[in-house]
Amino acid sequence: MEINLLMSIIEQYGYLAIFFLLWLGIVGLPIPDELVVATGGFLASIGLLNPFYSFLAGYLGVASGLTIGFLLGKYFGRPILRWLSKSEKMRHAVERSTVMLEKYGTTALCISYLFPVVRHVVPYLVALGGMSYRRYALLSYPIGLVWTTAFYFLGYVFGNNVEAIIGIIRKYGFYALLVVVAVLAIGLIVRKVVLGNRAYRAKGE
Repeated sequence: MEINLLMSIIEQYGYLAIFFLLWLGIVGLPIPDELVVATGGFLASIGLLNPFYSFLAGYLGVASGLTIGFLLGKYFGRPILRWLSKSEKMRHAVERSTVMLEKYGTTALCISYLFPVVRHVVPYLVALGGMSYRRYALLSYPIGLVWTTAFYFLGYVFGNNVEAIIGIIRKYGFYALLVVVAVLAIGLIVRKVVLGNRAYRAKGE
């Protein structure tokens, strides 16, 4: 259902829709970021969007969300955390993010991408804790690029099935993502071998 809605919105408003849907993710838009990026990849795969521009819109949306999260945390951190803690779900995310930062330090910025909601809370907390923007940018933007690339290609390759795949990843986390990546890699290798054999046979004939 969500991917059909996203496809309708993105087809109507184009690359700006991808950008703003991801940009608004930082304030709790109830559409998974992963699905927004993957839908851009899917629409590019069927020729409705330019692959480069759809990917760029996705990454810029992610990067802008990361920037806004940090700036909000730096200048309005405590009031925002108090407001977030009014919701039981968000309070749990704040507690989980705090534990992650205490356990892993700044590495938590990278790990947080594997967990929905938490990835939006961690930027508030690291900014509130005094991390410089320079250090934050060096850590978060490259990981954001890797994350965007992964889900963009999931959408590009798996198309309409991507909503179910992302649902599994959001439910089971990192290990589900590893399984999906492994299956994708095996599929690409098998496809390459099969096509190579066909080309070899055609040449022999």
